[in-house]
Amino acid sequence: MTNQEQLGTLIVTGASRGIGAAVATLAAERGYAVAVNFAAGEAEAAKVVEKIVFRGGHAIAIHADISQEEQIIRMFETAERELGPIKALVNNAAVTGGFARVEEVSSAALAKVFAVNVTGTILCAREAVRRMSTRHGGSGGAIVNISSRAAHTGAPGEWVHYAASKGAIDSFTIGLAREVAREGIQVSAVAPGLVDTGLHAANGDPNRLQRLMGTIPMGRAGEPREIAEGVLWLLSSAASYATGTILQIGGGR
Repeated sequence: MTNQEQLGTLIVTGASRGIGAAVATLAAERGYAVAVNFAAGEAEAAKVVEKIVFRGGHAIAIHADISQEEQIIRMFETAERELGPIKALVNNAAVTGGFARVEEVSSAALAKVFAVNVTGTILCAREAVRRMSTRHGGSGGAIVNISSRAAHTGAPGEWVHYAASKGAIDSFTIGLAREVAREGIQVSAVAPGLVDTGLHAANGDPNRLQRLMGTIPMGRAGEPREIAEGVLWLLSSAASYATGTILQIGGGR
C-alpha cells in the first residue's frame, strides 16, 4: 500500500498560488492525493499539479467558485471520483474585498467577502463532514481552516471587513470541532500573519510587507511553506489530540 492510499484524498481550496499552493505541494510530498482547487488562475493551478506529478505525487486541478454551492458539490464529487475517498480538507480560498475603511466598503464587496470566506468555507466543511463523519458511515478525517491574525488585530484602516470574516472562521472552527469531535473528525485552523505572497500587490499595495515589517517581532514576513508546515502538522497523526485549535503563525505579531 502506498502512502497516498494510506492518507487518502485532500482537497485544498484556492490552491493555485500562495499559501494554498504551498499546502498542496507539501501535502503531496507527505503522501496525500491532492485536489488543487482554483476559481481563477487555471495556468497556475496546472503548474502546481505538474510540480506534484513530476515529484511522483498524485494530483488534479478542479475549477470551482467556492461562493457557489453547486460548484462546491461538484468539486467534492469530482475529487472523490478521480482520487478516492476524501480524508482531509484545507479551506484556504478567500478574498479580501480590497483595501478600504469601513465607511468606504460597498455592500457588493461585503457580499463577496462573506460568500467566499465564510459561507463557502462552511459549505465545504459540510460536504467534508458528510463524507468523513462516522455518523454518516465515514472513517474520520481532518479539516483545517485558514484564518488570519487579522481576526485578532482587526486590520483597522485596511480591511476590517476581511478581518471580521476571519473572526467568523475562528468561531466556526471551534464550534464545528466540538460538534464532530466524537465522529472521527478533527477541525482546527491556522492563523497566518504577514506572509510573502502576491496578495498584497494584487490588492494594490505592493509595498505593504515592507511598510508593516516593523510590527513583526521577528522582523520579517513569513513564507508560504512555513504556513503549510503548520497546516500539515494539524492534518497529521502528531496532532492527534488537537481539535478546535487555532494555530497562530505570525512571527509574534
